[in-house]
Amino acid sequence: MKITPPAFIRRIFPELIWQIEDERGVYLTFDDGPTPGVTEWILAMLKRYNAKATFFVLGKNVEMFPDLYRKILDDGHSVGNHTYSHQKGVKTSLERYLEDIDFASDSVHSNLFRPPYARITPSQLRAVAKRYKIVMWSIVSRDYNRKLSGERCLRGVLPHIKPGAIILFHDSEKSFSNMSYALPKTLERIDELGLKCKAIEL
Repeated sequence: MKITPPAFIRRIFPELIWQIEDERGVYLTFDDGPTPGVTEWILAMLKRYNAKATFFVLGKNVEMFPDLYRKILDDGHSVGNHTYSHQKGVKTSLERYLEDIDFASDSVHSNLFRPPYARITPSQLRAVAKRYKIVMWSIVSRDYNRKLSGERCLRGVLPHIKPGAIILFHDSEKSFSNMSYALPKTLERIDELGLKCKAIEL
């Protein structure tokens, strides 16, 4: 399953970045880390394919695992703010939502932001867009869904890979079974297509 917003949503909310104009680049992204045991595996797999990616990290996880966060950066990947505690915007006041982002920014120095669950109100979006580039995705693997198999997640990714695509995986224990099946095969397909995995830099 590919989730891409209708054209009218893109017109209403031009602040949201769903894909990147690039003739050869593909943009792998990983949400919710860093996660011990998972992040290291992702980094090793990316290195095997000479791929760069963008990790949208949680501030609380960066505080708990600073060495793991530093390894992401040392390996040449980009990072983005994913809030401090994985706040769902539609259930959080504007003030509290921005405060949670600010807590994360103490550890995560980036101009990129991705809202957890993609749930963000228009007022939150406008406020966040004044300070960050809000990066969404054009392909979501649904690796977090334990009702799906890794094969099913992969089928939702491979047919849609194209230049400029932003692909969403998760850096979490919950997603590891599906992600660890789908990611290597996704990297193989990207190579077969003659595309290059790049970190997001906006």
